[in-house]
Amino acid sequence: MIVCFVAEFTSFQLRKPVSTLSIPGAMKAYSGGGRDAGGEEAGVALVGVHSEYPRFGEERALGGGTYKGGGTAKHKPNIGYRLGRRKALFEKRKRISDYALVMGMFGIIIMVVENELSSAGVYTKASIYSQALKTLISMSTVILLGLIVAYHALEVQLFMIDNCADDWRIAMTWQRIAQIGLELAICAVHPIPGQYTFTWTTKLANKGGVIGVEVVPYDVTLSLPMFFRLYLICRVMLLHSKLFTDASSRSIGALNRINFNTRFVLKTLMTICPGTVLLVFMVSLWIIASWTLRQCERFHDEEHANLLNAMWLIAITFLSVGFGDIVPNTYCGRGIAVSTGIMGAGCTALLVAVVSRKLELTRAEKHVHNFMMDTQLTKRLKNAAANVLRETWLIYKHTRLVKRVHPGRVRTHQRKFLLAIYALRKVKMDQRKLMDNANTITDMAKDPFLLQTQNTVYEIVSDMSTRQDTIEERLTSLEEKLTSLQVISIIIEYFFYYLISYAVIN
Repeated sequence: MIVCFVAEFTSFQLRKPVSTLSIPGAMKAYSGGGRDAGGEEAGVALVGVHSEYPRFGEERALGGGTYKGGGTAKHKPNIGYRLGRRKALFEKRKRISDYALVMGMFGIIIMVVENELSSAGVYTKASIYSQALKTLISMSTVILLGLIVAYHALEVQLFMIDNCADDWRIAMTWQRIAQIGLELAICAVHPIPGQYTFTWTTKLANKGGVIGVEVVPYDVTLSLPMFFRLYLICRVMLLHSKLFTDASSRSIGALNRINFNTRFVLKTLMTICPGTVLLVFMVSLWIIASWTLRQCERFHDEEHANLLNAMWLIAITFLSVGFGDIVPNTYCGRGIAVSTGIMGAGCTALLVAVVSRKLELTRAEKHVHNFMMDTQLTKRLKNAAANVLRETWLIYKHTRLVKRVHPGRVRTHQRKFLLAIYALRKVKMDQRKLMDNANTITDMAKDPFLLQTQNTVYEIVSDMSTRQDTIEERLTSLEEKLTSLQVISIIIEYFFYYLISYAVIN
């Protein structure tokens, strides 16, 4: 029954919509009289099939050359209808995506519950309770597959509306077909009802390389890929994002040639709340990887049957520590450990970038810091210059103004004099470095030379603007005078013409 409903819904969604030409009245009605097919309207969209109109040589009457069923064609909807239809499809697509995520998460939760109850010995895989839970997982999977097909059917309809197409097969490119097939393959994997087992042989690294042979149910290999359904979270985040749903944001993005996709939304979230995004991702990855590692390893080693040991192994692998006290035995567990290490390296790099961004001073803070450093360096420069003058005076005093020169005092003041000169040079060097590090226009504007240059340039530009206005005024007055002279010359010519005419007549 569910399959029939999904098939009927899909066929309804893929049904050819009303033609969506953006120009109303571009396709005028065909008259019932004999009209040659070569005189088709130029407003026909190139990507549309337009099945309302007969093709060349089809449905032509044998005698009169008129189309069968002639009369006025259906009126094509305008741009307002297309926008309304598009908005309704957007809302419908968002709801179907939400339902698909709910079904996917429901199947994952039931799968985890079924595996935990069977591994705890509450029931066996052959019991009626296990079969009931697996049947529930299968039903949710069938509904999920139908929702995915319906989602892509709405995508095709949106493509048809955006491109004024009338045939849904135009939108079925190889990329879209491959994407639909991949999503259906990912979401179709689930533990099927029944008890099916296989023999799993592996080399136990924790027990001196002993070969372990265990009979393992197929549910292990069919349950772990169900976590790939979590990709639906990214789709829901995209469809519920304000950047994607807000018309103004999409308009600004279109003007700046920005593609609103999942990647852009994740970048925006990493900019707005990077700590929260990283925390949620790392905790989710830690829990999922720990549970999957436990499912792979619990049949061969009792140490991995404890979830805390699996979480410990994932944590030290994620942090690139690797004590080696607990190691995976199966290739499944080793693959999960390698994937965890790679994800840990990536998350560590992201964490370093986020922390460095948080520790970096903002523009206002840099402003205040540069101003305070400039003030302190100015004070130090004045103190160093005063020390140089003081030691110069003391050296002169103890060498010229005393009756008896004390060489020890003179050397002491000479030493202090040199230290004061070195301090003065160091302060000047620090000021030069501060000016080099000032990377904003406001910081550079504190330099008196730059400020004077800016004032000079402003005065020159103002003077040029004033002179230009004066020249324009003079040109305007000159044009007015030339016009007046032309009028006077014309009047004089007419006056002489009338005088000559009058003289000739008389």
